[in-house]
Amino acid sequence: MKDGDFVTIDYVARVKGTGEVFDLTREDTAKKENVYNEKVRYGPVTFIVGADFVIRGLDKVLHEMKVGEKKSVEILPEKGFGEHKEELVKLVPEAQLKQQKIDTTPGTYITVNNIRGKILSADGGRVKIDFNHPLAGKILQYEIEVKGVVTDKTEKIKSIVKYFTGKEMEVRVGKEVEIEAVVDMQRRLKEIIAGVISKWVGIDTVKFVDIFKNLEGKELKAEEKESSEIKSSKS
Repeated sequence: MKDGDFVTIDYVARVKGTGEVFDLTREDTAKKENVYNEKVRYGPVTFIVGADFVIRGLDKVLHEMKVGEKKSVEILPEKGFGEHKEELVKLVPEAQLKQQKIDTTPGTYITVNNIRGKILSADGGRVKIDFNHPLAGKILQYEIEVKGVVTDKTEKIKSIVKYFTGKEMEVRVGKEVEIEAVVDMQRRLKEIIAGVISKWVGIDTVKFVDIFKNLEGKELKAEEKESSEIKSSKS
């Protein structure tokens, strides 16, 4: 694989030592490992090689693989989610958190100043919070299979939209791109998606059309649709 390839993969990711599965695409493995979630849509996913869609270690592995290949690899913290840093473990007054109605039960994940952390302990009026990534300092084990490479422009754009939103949306491609947004999307997210499409697909104008439905779930007429247009900084 090379930078810019849209590669579709299946994978199972575990923490070395514990065997804990923290991410995967395979439904059968999810059921076997008792981590199955009926709300999750399992199946191969598409990433852009060299686009920071995945951790550095996994991106490097994909550069070395070809379609149909399977590989089991270990990824060290420096090429995964980083080393565990003690300076990111903080003591916060419990009263401060309770004023914000934040649960201080040990093991709970909370967000403070837009940073996510895990409560380690709550004692003596102080709460110890670890703001490291949950996988920081961990050696990761990946079982990877390269299923294919996406070359069709429409499918490439669909994979970009799904990566950022988790949803499959209708896409029309010509000299510009039109995306039928089925979820509410902030302008910043639209700008990010448009930028990725411009850089990796080569189309600089992206239109997002918000689809509204009546109480019966039927789409309203085209003239009742609202559209917004975003162009890359190159245009």
